[in-house]
Formats: sequence, structure tokens, C-alpha cells
Amino acid sequence: MSAGLFGLLDDVAVLARLAAASIDDIGAAAGKATAKAAGVVIDDTAVTPQYVQGLAAERELPIIKKIAIGSLRNKLLFILPVALLLSQFAPWALTPILMIGATYLCYEGAEKVWGWLRGHDSHAVPKAAVGGDPEKFMVTGAIRTDFILSAEIMVIALNEVASQAFWPRLIILVVVALVITAAVYGVVAGIVKMDDIGLHLAQRSSRFAQKIGRALVAGMPKLLSALSVIGTIAMLWVGGHILLLGTDTLGWHTLYEFVHHGEEAVRGAVAGIGAVLAWLVNTAASAVIGLVVGAVAVAVMHVLPFRKKAAAAH
Repeated sequence: MSAGLFGLLDDVAVLARLAAASIDDIGAAAGKATAKAAGVVIDDTAVTPQYVQGLAAERELPIIKKIAIGSLRNKLLFILPVALLLSQFAPWALTPILMIGATYLCYEGAEKVWGWLRGHDSHAVPKAAVGGDPEKFMVTGAIRTDFILSAEIMVIALNEVASQAFWPRLIILVVVALVITAAVYGVVAGIVKMDDIGLHLAQRSSRFAQKIGRALVAGMPKLLSALSVIGTIAMLWVGGHILLLGTDTLGWHTLYEFVHHGEEAVRGAVAGIGAVLAWLVNTAASAVIGLVVGAVAVAVMHVLPFRKKAAAAH
């Protein structure tokens, strides 16, 4: 009987070691998948602060919290189940769906550029929304834009763990969703509250702290404005890059090969920094593609009847 007990304990120990190894593998895969999605994470971080510009300081963190919860809901309740089902039963559908989302990103970015050219913010809260709940309008817009970025993040992560079995794949993607959401909105919260930190430092007795505090207070509006520009460029870049890769995946290789040849020519022509310049070529080409597609989408949307009614409400 004692031999049986020791045998059982030995089996339990073996299972425990296997479970620990699986956890290590899942952790490593989640880290790799998160790193692969880092580019879109940066874009998401740059896009979000524009939605709290001009709001009362005491409402910034509550609104960011609402957006973060909406982002997590996007990832876990909508994107993750659909992505897993499609990857399991209809993997061919992922690329067209991503390209539709990319077109929306291009539209958002191009509309922002159009607003700059016309001398006003195309993302300003419309009068109709001001009469109702402007915060809800801003949060809804932010979550809608986040949905596309979150979908890209989750699909990139899914692609990295496609060889995993279903349950490890599910766990990895849940970990990626939690880590990325916490990282993005933690950084965003820090950015938008930096001026309050600066004000607190400016009131300290230390001259050094006062100097740092005044610099933070003076610099934050410029940083937020810069992030608005970066966020717009990021939307065009990410959207254009998804479309560039998508057209190649669907069988139209001309555009991708043209950009790829340009990358390779730059990579081989300049020693030392060729890889960086090649990346810049791809990024610039993706942004141009995004701007062109977005401009077409803006032109189409501005001639549609319901779009004219929405514009009249501003």
C-alpha cells in the first residue's frame, strides 16, 4: 500500500513538473507575442491621449479608466473569440477582416489631416453630443478606434502562437490582452497626469523640484499636441501597412514587391544603418498608402447623405 502511495506521489510530482514547464512555455510565448505586437502598442499609446485633451483635470483618469475597460472588453469578449473561431475554422477570413479595419483606421487618420487643412479639429465633439453626454461621445469614439488597434494586436499575437494547442493559445492571448491593456493605459494615465505632477513639484520648497515642475507644466501641452500628430501618423501607418500586407496575402503582389524592392535597395546601399533606413522606407510607404486610401474613404463619406446630416450637427 505504501508502494502504491509513493507511486501516486511520484505521478503527481511528474504532473506538477509538466504543469510548471507548460506555464513557463506559456509565459515565454506570451512574452514573445507581446513583443511582436509592440509596434501597434506604441501606436495605441500615441492615439489615446488626444481623447482627453481639453477636458477637466478631474475627469481625465475616470475617462481613461472607461476607455481601458472598453479596450479590455473589446479584446476579451469580441476580438478573442472571433479570432480563435476564425483561425480554427476559417483562417482565410482574417486578412479581409483586418483590411476592412485598416481602411477605417486610414479614414480616421485622413479625416484628422483634413480637419487640420481646414483649420479645425475633425474630432471635436459635435453640438448634438454636447447637448447630451460629451464624455460618452469621447469614450465611444476612443473605444471604436481602439477596437481596430486591439484587433491588430490580437491577430499579430495569434499569428505568433498559431502552432499551440487551443487551450494554451487561449491562455496566451488572454495574458497578452491583460498585459498590453495595462501597459498602454498605465502609460496614457501617466502622460495625461504629468502636468498635475509638475504643478505639485512646482509648489515644493526645493528650487530643483520647482524647476522640474515648471518644465513639466510648460511642456505637457506641447507633448499632448505632439502625441496627437504622432497618433494620426500612426493610424495612417498601421492602416496602410495592414493593407500592404493584406493585398500581398490575397494575391496582388505588385505593390508589396515595389515597396520591398525599395527596402532592399536602401538596405544594401547604406552600410551600418541600412536596416533602419529600410524600415523607414516601409513605414513611409505604408503611411502614404494609408493617406491615399483614407483620403478616398473621406471623400466617399463626405458625399453620403447621412454624413452630410452629421456634418450639419456640428
